[in-house]
Amino acid sequence: MAKLSPLLLLFSLVCVLTSVAPALARLSRSRAYIEMSCHATRFPDLCIQCLSGYANGSIQNPQQLAQAALAVSLYKATYTRAYIIKVARDLKAMKARDYQAVKDCVDQIDNGIDQLTQSIRELRRLGQETVGDDLYWHISNVEAWVGTALTDTTTCLDEFPGNRMGKTKAVLKGKVLNVAMATSNALALFHRFAVKYGARATTNP
Repeated sequence: MAKLSPLLLLFSLVCVLTSVAPALARLSRSRAYIEMSCHATRFPDLCIQCLSGYANGSIQNPQQLAQAALAVSLYKATYTRAYIIKVARDLKAMKARDYQAVKDCVDQIDNGIDQLTQSIRELRRLGQETVGDDLYWHISNVEAWVGTALTDTTTCLDEFPGNRMGKTKAVLKGKVLNVAMATSNALALFHRFAVKYGARATTNP
């Protein structure tokens, strides 16, 4: 087997470093941007934890960050819904009196998922050159839908009865609370985007 000359090895190393260094720089900037933005939310630690997976250099502005935060909230809501449905089925099979409360919670999470899905679609439309009253109409839609999703999740938490259901109730509330916190963070990050986007649209008609 032919051996590579030291010069060729050095050249190969330089090529690798040249291609990797910019990627690492983008990753570092993206992570720093996410952490800085998350400190403006109510639950910054959860925000950073949820969005750190997006620190691949693709998130560089408020819209991309809001989009990612909404996607995380939707994922958590969908995952939690599947868990609650399983609990509801078990309670129904046992004819437990707590079944209806859990069923009501599923309905609330369903509504929240619909609202978050609409919000993500609407935010994508804002990526186009939307101006004037149309711009604020789209922004208002997203704010209203995410706010409603947060209310639905909070209402779901209120559905659980007293001290019954033991450990199952604690797990349910923990999962639903996590959805509520992620949705709260997404709303805060969208507000941040909306303020900057609206100001830019006003100064650059």
